[in-house]
Order: sequence, then C-alpha cells, then structure tokens
Amino acid sequence: MDADSCTRGERLPVDQVDLAVEVFRMLADATRVQILWSLRDRERSVSDLAEWTGKAPASVSQHLAKLRMARLVRTRREGTTIFYRLDNDHVGRLITDAVYNAEHAGPGVPGHHSEDVTPLGTDVRAQSR
Repeated sequence: MDADSCTRGERLPVDQVDLAVEVFRMLADATRVQILWSLRDRERSVSDLAEWTGKAPASVSQHLAKLRMARLVRTRREGTTIFYRLDNDHVGRLITDAVYNAEHAGPGVPGHHSEDVTPLGTDVRAQSR
C-alpha cells in the first residue's frame, strides 16, 4: 500500500512510517540541509558542495553517503568527478517546504512571500480583500 492509497483517517503502513522517519533523521543536520538546498537547482561535485557549505570535502562526502543511502541524492560520474543531484522532485519540495516553514518563525513577511509584498512591506493580498 502506498501513501496515495491511504485515505484520510487511515494509518500508514509501519514500513512507510519508518522510511519517513529516516528521511527526517537525515534532515536533522545543518550540513545536510545546506547540501540538499544547494542541489535544488543543479547537480554539484563534492568540491563544489564543500565550498558551498564551508566544510571539508571528506566531511561532505560522509554526509553525501548518508543522503545517498537514504535515497535523497543520486550520482553521475563524469571522468573522475562524481556529481550529486536530488533523487527526485519530492526531495526538492521537502527541503524547500522545510526552509520556507522555518522562515515563518521569524518576524514579518517571509522572503518566499516577497512577490506578495510592496516595497513598504504591505501585504498585497490584504489590500485586494
């Protein structure tokens, strides 16, 4: 049974819950969140990711190995360079939604809602109501 076949009110199968918990466990690390965030638009090499995160390449490689085992990233080899990318669109949405949700904890209008805000900070949607 997959999540789509569960209607509201039905419990998820234990194996799916366990896999979802593992995904959240992988997201419970700042370096891994930064890595996944940087892979939203394009694939990157370990050295690119190390520069992006400010971490040593060996450390980034360890994080990538965990993300790969959790099926959050996949690889492509070009010569001696291995490039990493998100495994699927759901991973991109998951990391984007997690970051956007975190923005809501701060003051004011979150940056991802900036298209709805005038330069004075007034919510355009509130004006049109």
